[in-house]
Parts: sequence; C-alpha cells; structure tokens
Amino acid sequence: MSLRDLPGARERRVRTGGIELCVAELGDEERPTVVLVHGYPDSKEVWTEVAKQLADQWHVVLYDVRGHGRSTAPMPLRGGFTLEKLTDDFLAVADAVSPDRPVHLVGHDWGSVQAWEFATVKRTEGRVASFTSMSGPSLDHFGHWIKQRMARPTPRRVGQLLGQGAKSWYVYMLHTPVLPELAWRGPLGKRWPRMLERLEKVPAGDYPTSSLPDDAAHGAWLYRDNVRARLSRPRTDAYAHVPVQLITPTGDIFLSEKLYDQLELWAPQLVRRTLDGKHWVPRTRPDQLASWISEFVAANEAAEEDGRPMQDTAPTGAYADRFGGRLVLVTGAAGGIGRATAFAFAEAGARVVAVDRDAEGAARTAEMARLIGAPAAWGEEVDVSDEQAMEKLAEKVAAEYGIVDVLVNNAGIGLSGSFLDTTSEDWKNVLDVNLWGVIHGCRFFGRQMAERGQGGHIVNTASAAAYQPSRALPAYSTSKAAVLMLSECLRAELADRSIGVSAICPGIVNTNITATTHFAGADAAEEKRLRKRTSRLYGLRNYPPERVADAILKAVVRNQAVVPVTPEARGARFLSRFSPGALRGIARLKPPL
Repeated sequence: MSLRDLPGARERRVRTGGIELCVAELGDEERPTVVLVHGYPDSKEVWTEVAKQLADQWHVVLYDVRGHGRSTAPMPLRGGFTLEKLTDDFLAVADAVSPDRPVHLVGHDWGSVQAWEFATVKRTEGRVASFTSMSGPSLDHFGHWIKQRMARPTPRRVGQLLGQGAKSWYVYMLHTPVLPELAWRGPLGKRWPRMLERLEKVPAGDYPTSSLPDDAAHGAWLYRDNVRARLSRPRTDAYAHVPVQLITPTGDIFLSEKLYDQLELWAPQLVRRTLDGKHWVPRTRPDQLASWISEFVAANEAAEEDGRPMQDTAPTGAYADRFGGRLVLVTGAAGGIGRATAFAFAEAGARVVAVDRDAEGAARTAEMARLIGAPAAWGEEVDVSDEQAMEKLAEKVAAEYGIVDVLVNNAGIGLSGSFLDTTSEDWKNVLDVNLWGVIHGCRFFGRQMAERGQGGHIVNTASAAAYQPSRALPAYSTSKAAVLMLSECLRAELADRSIGVSAICPGIVNTNITATTHFAGADAAEEKRLRKRTSRLYGLRNYPPERVADAILKAVVRNQAVVPVTPEARGARFLSRFSPGALRGIARLKPPL
C-alpha cells in the first residue's frame, strides 16, 4: 500500500528555493505534527507503514526530499543539495504544515543526517520540538569522531576507524563521477528491490517506487555536496537544542554503533534505544518504531504543557534500550523462573503478559510487573497443554495487546521415578505440559511473529536434563530433550524470518517445582517425603531463579542457541559433547533421596 492509498491521505506542493516539494499529510491537523524525513535512495514511501500507525494519534507529515519522488530537482544538481538548502526546505515544509507550533522530527539514514542539522543550527530554534534519529549520524559529530581517533590512535580507536571505513565503502563509490548514475539507471536500479528483500528482509510491495533510479542518481549529490566538506571542517557548535531519541539497529551494515559514543556531549537530552534489525528498519520494524516515536513525542508534549524540561522516558534497568516497549509473553509466570523472567523484562521496560493456569498467581505477577517498571502488564489464565485454549489466547493477545515480540515458553512440571514405574498417564501428563505446551506456544505465537514479518524471539525453557541422562528422570529428561531439539529445528527454520530461538537449560534452581513434582511408583506418604527431601536439597543449593531470568534476557540480546545456566548444567553440557561416556556412567548412580 502506498501513501496515497491510505485513508485520509492528502498531498500539497510547497515551493522553496526554485523547486517544488511534494508533501503528504495524514491524521488530524489540530494535533501535534510529526515530520518524517526519508533517506537515500528512498522516497517518502519508505515511511508508509510507520506513518499509518502514527496517524491515529498525531498529524503526520512526509515529504520527498528535493530531487526525490514527486519533488522537483534543483538545476544544476551540483551544489543543489547542501545541508543549508535542505534546511531551507524543512523550514518551508514546517511553516506550511504547522505555522504556529514546533514539529517533532524523525529521520532515517540521510533523513537523519539532515535532521541533525535541523536540530542543531540556530535558525531552527523554536521550530523543532524533538528529534528521533536512526541510522544517520550528524556529519559534524562524525567529523569530530574521526579527528579524535586520528589525534590519539590507540589500537581500539584505529580498529573503530578501519571498521567504519569498511562499512562506508559506498560513500567512496558515490563520489565517483557518472558511474553511480549509470549503475542506478541501469542494472542496480532494476535489482535493488530484490536485493532489499533478500539482504534486509524488506517485504515486497509498493516500495521502492518507480522513481528509484532517478532518486538514487539525484541523491548521489547529497554525499558529494556535504560529506567531504563537513567531515574535514566539522562545526564546533553542533549541539542539539531539542531532546533527541537515538534508535540504533544492531545489525546495520553501514554504520557502527561506536559512532554514537559520547553522543551525550552533543545531545544533552538524549534517550537511547537499541533495535534488533538491519538498516531499513522503517520497513522491517515499523511497529516498534511507531511505538517508540509516539511515546517520545507524547512525553515531550506533556513536558511542554507542564512547563518543565523533558525527562528521560526510557526505562533504566539492564537491557532497557533493547526491551523498552516490547511485548513479552511468559508462560508459567505465577512463580519460579517464569515470575522472575516476567519481572526482569518489566525492569527493562517491556510490556508483559504473564500466563499461568493459576489465574491469581498470574494476576499478582502482572501487578508486580507494573510496579517494577512495565508500562503495561496483564495476567492471563491458560493451561498450556490445551491446544484450543492456547489458540484462543494467541488470538486474544494479538487483538488486545499486539503481536508478541518475545515469547518465553517456560511452563513445566516435574516427574521423577524409574521408567518401569512411570505409567502411561504419567508420560501423557509430562509430555502434554513440557513438550506440547512448548509446541502450542511456538505454533500459535511463532506463526503470528512470522506473518508480521518484523522478527522476534522465542525462548524455550528446557533443562540440563535434556542432555544429561538419568535413571531417575526418564520421562522428564525425554520431554526436555525434545524441547531442546525442537528449539534447534525452529532456530534453523525461522532464521530467515529474523526470528531467533533459544533453549535455556538450567540445572538445579531453587523454585517450587519440587513441591509439585510427581514421583512415579511412590505412595502418597512416600511422595510427600521425597518432595520434602528434594525441596530441601534444592534450597541448600540455593541457585535463585533471578539468575536464570538474567540468562534469558542475555540469550535474547545475543541470540544464543543453547544456554546452560548453572555450573552443573555447563559441566554436563561439556561432558555431553566431549565425553558422553562419563555422563552415561553418572546416569547409573542412584540419586541421594
């Protein structure tokens, strides 16, 4: 869907400096204005999905940068794309769409490079209310970054320079005469859409537009008119006079995260966000961008109304820059590892759906998650072994809260006893919860992630028992081994959809699972004694579930495949790979119960 096809979309022409800019608007003009500025070699259509979501709350304005899309190009091209002239264009658009109040700026790629100029020059003061930047540094800040590293060339700084230099290969190419224009109007322009689909997972559709070859050819002058001049003579007064939100994609192949080191010196009111994605996040992660942009604009508007300085709206807990505003669903969240995981995500600013068959326990976890830092949290009752109930839960969550960004399939039950004492009913119970519960979660929520096409992560709680045989845990170990292999298979299948899958394998963790573990072949009195004995041993081990929760967040951030958590889990994992015979020998020992 293109911008012109969106309900309520309207266009106008704005004249500035001898050219005409094509400006599109969505939403209520009486509301605060958000201006989206596109990058290279894009047109304003790159913002379609983001704009569609922002328009429900804001007056959204997009314009084709001069020489791009349906805007006219300067003549001659040389000297027609300087940052000074681009600033003239922005001010003309701002005056046309929001003459009486400042606008909130959002820029991507070269749109962000321009917007850094708009947010730091004197003549725009009072016309910009806030700035959200992604995948585009200030050329002035970049120039100082280079000079600092050349002045004091430590090995680390030299490595940073060389690393960014390699990422910037395309900049050198765009400075060559004629060749970029020939490439874009020839084979590169034809193949570009398919390259974006393959390399960046950008969904097919109305983007890029048919104007791409001309846009890219004209846009080469953005680099030629500005890069060398600004990098060699960066401004010393390039301080942001507005609050800045920096969104950094972790997989950006063109820009190093190190470029933004010490950015607080240039942007005193800075909020940092980190997004797992590549360069073209306006197309691949529009939901998350729209959420963060809207939150930042709302916070600035509230601060302006109250007459107070803008406060940092980002959560401050560990990994807050990664999970703030994300939707995380955790099963088995009424206690133990599930509850600790829900709290850890809440501290990082995530929205949390706490799921458990204990409705009151899930509600308590959600309530505490809100107190800890979750902007929103909900408790949901479900039996994960019930396929229909899980399907209905997935539909409800998608309809009322959104598509889940991180799914933690944690619900599980314990079962101990010899194989010969384990009944068919015992097998069914443990497999229904420990394996089928994970399968149901992956099927229903994983499918929603895949269909959305914006990535995500699935965490399945397995166990060290998955790779450590035991005469006392045949059914439990089998269920967890199946979860581990399922996770490995899913990881391979979903990788090309940018969905990570991690299997978490704790060892002995002090949770209440021991108090509900069924001991096959034992009568009620003996089972009570064994539960009490096991709980005491786990209590003496005293490995807290909070450490497992921390490992889960790290696994998502690092996209780890298999994560043994406790020392005994790591030791068993090592033996399973390098000395499986030793593990088989240990498995023959009777447990000390």
